[in-house]
Amino acid sequence: MPKYPHKETTFLQALFPVAGLVIVLTYGLIIRPHVQGLDPFPLEIVFLTAAAIAISQLAWLGYSWQEVQDSIVRKLARAFPTILILFTIGMIIGSWIVSGTIPMLIYYGIKIINPGYIYLISFLVAVIFSTCTGTSWGSIGTVGLVLIGVASTIDANLAITAGAIIGGAFFGDKMSPLSDTTNVAALAAEVPLWEHIRAMTYTTMPSALITGILYFILGFVYPVEASGEEALAQTQAILGGIETMFNFNLLLLIPVAVVVYGSIKKKATVPVLVASSFSACILAFIFQPTSAGAVVQSLYKGYDTSMATWMKEFPDELSALFNRGGLYELSEPVVISIIVFVYVGAIDKIRAMPILVDRVFGFAKSRASTVLSTLASTSFINAFTSNQMAASFIVGEAFHERYDRKGMPRKLLSRSLEDSGTMIENLIPWHTTAIFIGATLGVSVGEYWHWQFLSLINFTIAIAFALTGFGVFAHEKPTKGTEKPA
Repeated sequence: MPKYPHKETTFLQALFPVAGLVIVLTYGLIIRPHVQGLDPFPLEIVFLTAAAIAISQLAWLGYSWQEVQDSIVRKLARAFPTILILFTIGMIIGSWIVSGTIPMLIYYGIKIINPGYIYLISFLVAVIFSTCTGTSWGSIGTVGLVLIGVASTIDANLAITAGAIIGGAFFGDKMSPLSDTTNVAALAAEVPLWEHIRAMTYTTMPSALITGILYFILGFVYPVEASGEEALAQTQAILGGIETMFNFNLLLLIPVAVVVYGSIKKKATVPVLVASSFSACILAFIFQPTSAGAVVQSLYKGYDTSMATWMKEFPDELSALFNRGGLYELSEPVVISIIVFVYVGAIDKIRAMPILVDRVFGFAKSRASTVLSTLASTSFINAFTSNQMAASFIVGEAFHERYDRKGMPRKLLSRSLEDSGTMIENLIPWHTTAIFIGATLGVSVGEYWHWQFLSLINFTIAIAFALTGFGVFAHEKPTKGTEKPA
C-alpha cells in the first residue's frame, strides 16, 4: 500500500473525496427522486457514504485509523456546542409550551396581529428578536414558532410566513454583534468586529428594506382568508381552547426575558437557554394546572395536549400547534450534524477544501472576480460541509493574502463571507440549518425558498456591487499589499 501521509496533498487527492460527495448527493437527492422516480437517499446515508469514501482514500494514502479518528474528533469537538444548542432548543420549545409562554404569545398574537400584515410583521419581529439575541436558530425555534402558529390559525400562507421568519432570523444572525457567525467572519478575515458589521450594512440594509416592502405588498396579493365565517368560527374555537388549556400571566414572559438578557450580556448560549427552560418549568408549576410528570415529559419528549386532563375536548389544531418540543425534538438534525462532521473531519486531514479553493479560484485577477470568487467558494463550502464557521476560516485563509496584494480592504472579504455563506445555508435542502427549520416550522425548503427574499436579494446586491464596483471600498487607502487593485 502506498504511504503518503507526510507528503503534500495533490489537487487530485483533494478533489477525490469532494467529488465523491457530489456524486452521492447528485444521485441520491436528484437522480433517484426526479429521474428514476424512487425515494431519495436519507441525508444520513449520503454523508455516511461520502465519509466512507473519504476515509478509504485516507487509508490508501497511508493514514492510520487513529490519525483519521483524531481529526474527526477535533471537528466534532468544535461542532459539539452546536449539537448542545439543538438539544436545548428542543427543551426550550417543550418548556415554553407547558409553562404557557408560547400559547399566551400565540393567543394574543392572534387577537392583536392584523391579518393583512402578518408577513411583514413576521419579518420585523424576527429581525428584532434575532438582532437582540444573535441567533437564527433560537429565533426560529421561539418567536418563529409563535408566528407560524399565528399564521396557521388565521389561514395565512405558511410558506410566505416561513420565508419572512427565516429572513428576519438571518438578518440578526448576520448583523448582530452577538452572533457567532458574525464574530467568526470578522476573526477569519482579521477585521475589527464593528468595522465588519458596518461593511455589511452596504448590502444587508438595502436588502432588508426591499424585503420589508415586498412582504407588505404580499399582504394584499395573498390576503389571509380568516375573514370567512367558517374560518372565523375556527379561530374563535382555537382561542377558546388555548384559553381553557392554559392560564395567562405577564410573568410568563420571564423565559423570553432570560434569553434576551443573556444574549445582550453576551452570556454563554447553552446555559442561558437551559436557564430559560427551567424558569419556564417553575412557571408551569405556579400558573398551570399541570403535574410534575407532565413538565418532565415536556422537557424529555415534548408537550402533548393529552396532558391537559381537565379538558374534555379541544380543537385538533391545538395538537398541531403544541404537540412538540423536548430533547428528542431535533434528534434527526443532531444525527445528521454528527455524520456531516465525520466527513468534514476526514477530509480536513488532507486539507482538501483549502487546496481546492486555492486552485479553482486562482484565476481571479480583478477586484470583481476576486469578490465573486469569494462569494462562490464560501457558498460551495458551506453547502457541502453544513458549517459556515468552517467556510469562513477556510475561505478567509485562502483569500486574505490575495486581498492584501490587490490593496482590497479585509472588511470586503469578511462581508463577502457572510453575504453568501451565512445567507445561503437556509436554502440548501441537506444543510443542517434547513433541516432544523423544516423540523421546527413544519415548512420545507422547497416550499419557502422563493419567499425567503432577504437571502435572494442579498445575493443579487452582493454580485451587483462586485460587478459595478459600488460599495467595494475602491477609493479607500489600502493599509496592506503592494499590488494595485485591478
